[in-house]
Amino acid sequence: MKPTRIAAAAAALVLSSTLIACSSAAESGAGEEGKSVVVDASFDIKTLDPARSFEPTGSIVNHVLYETLLTFDGDDVSVPVDGLASYELSDEDRVVTLTMKGDSTFSDGSPVTVDDVVFSLNRVKEIAGNPSFMLDGVEVEKTSDTTLTLTSAEANPTLVYLLPNPSLGIVNSKVLQENGGSADSEDTAESFLNETSAGSGPFVLESFDATSQIVLTANPEFGGEASETSRIVLRNVSGETQKLNVQSGESQIAIDLNPDQIAELNPDELNIETASSRYTAYMMLNQDPAVSAVTSDPKFTAAVKSAIDYDKILALGGDGAERPGGLVPTSLLGSLPAEDGNSLDLDAAKALLGESGYAGETVTLHYANDTTVAGIALEPIALSVQSDLKALGVDVALAPAPEATELDNYRNGKEEMGIWSWGADFPDPSNYFVFLPGENVGSRAMWQAGASQNIDDLRAAAVAASGEDERGEAFQNLQVALNEEGPFIPLLQPALHIVADPAIASVDSNLVWTIDLSSIRYA
Repeated sequence: MKPTRIAAAAAALVLSSTLIACSSAAESGAGEEGKSVVVDASFDIKTLDPARSFEPTGSIVNHVLYETLLTFDGDDVSVPVDGLASYELSDEDRVVTLTMKGDSTFSDGSPVTVDDVVFSLNRVKEIAGNPSFMLDGVEVEKTSDTTLTLTSAEANPTLVYLLPNPSLGIVNSKVLQENGGSADSEDTAESFLNETSAGSGPFVLESFDATSQIVLTANPEFGGEASETSRIVLRNVSGETQKLNVQSGESQIAIDLNPDQIAELNPDELNIETASSRYTAYMMLNQDPAVSAVTSDPKFTAAVKSAIDYDKILALGGDGAERPGGLVPTSLLGSLPAEDGNSLDLDAAKALLGESGYAGETVTLHYANDTTVAGIALEPIALSVQSDLKALGVDVALAPAPEATELDNYRNGKEEMGIWSWGADFPDPSNYFVFLPGENVGSRAMWQAGASQNIDDLRAAAVAASGEDERGEAFQNLQVALNEEGPFIPLLQPALHIVADPAIASVDSNLVWTIDLSSIRYA
């Protein structure tokens, strides 16, 4: 089985200029100070402290507030490039040596040093927030005034793909320590970073409200190529209102419209670009008999996998959506083609259900009803699953709830069945080890360590594999086994739609930070 890599998912979003007139909002601030732009999005954010932030909206913002040691060149995520530093891998991929370029300054004018880097990375580790897993088992050591090493106990070739993540942005250690910051669990700098950024990126934070809007202004001390934009207002807006705003010119960019809303736009009046997103929407069945004797039955899980009409769910995604063959999205090495994934076979599903211990119990399907995945609400997917399982002979009760409420149930392994999504934290299929027994997401399905020796062996083979062809095949083999044995059912890979005012000539997308606000270029 050959590995596949589809570049469209990370394609740069180059938007053609189709009208001469510029909206008044895009024109405001034009001249030496650059332009102002209003961007509408559906927020998923809790904090702007990079060491604690791991939500999509936080990544969008922190990418332009904080520089990282390594980065990606526009849309190309195939290989990391120099950011604040250059790098070398050695000792069988155990040691990353980073050499600072020395040409960056923080927004207060002070230079970015190795000491700032060591403080920042150790702070991520010791705070132990959501991003800390990226540095698990990694020792950070200053080796000179211009170099540092990151050392892993075992081979860790994916570490360089993690370093561009905005959660590993480098903060001004002096400023942070003056405001409650520390590289340990006593850190209290989050509130400060929600009011004032302390980075070296192209923008600085003017204001932050997690429920309404975030305002950024150009960083006059930024050492790189200055953005054409001087001020960005990122607003939390529902998809329907986003559509109205970008049509009227009240906003210049919208990034969370669903397929129906996209279909209602006039492509002759607005620039619309569609690409694969980094998200996979999936269904989970709890494997703990104490939570559900029904969903923990392997025959029941197998029956559900064969009862779902995947093409019907794909249609909910609209233009650009894809049906994933496995959990790894089509943009990454080792993804499975759709034909090698689960498929609808209702007769087989009914036979499997008959072999299970199912006795007519109602099962509950949980999902968040106040968030979207690349603009797509989870409720239509849940209704489709409910209908499919009714045809199987299984009664499903829907249990929608706000994400803030339901997320705790999910993370604590209390959901009987659930629909959620996962976006790649870094562009490598090893990111999806989290779905394996005993791992982060696997544990949410109460799929405990040691549940499958076959899965464990295939994971070991994927870890040991080297080279693109060998690694791609190993990860495909692992996903085939996950489809057969695992409690997760890949449902949909939504498309990413970016709608822009014709005054905007181009803007880059990236599967790690969705959209690069500093890359906005004007016609």
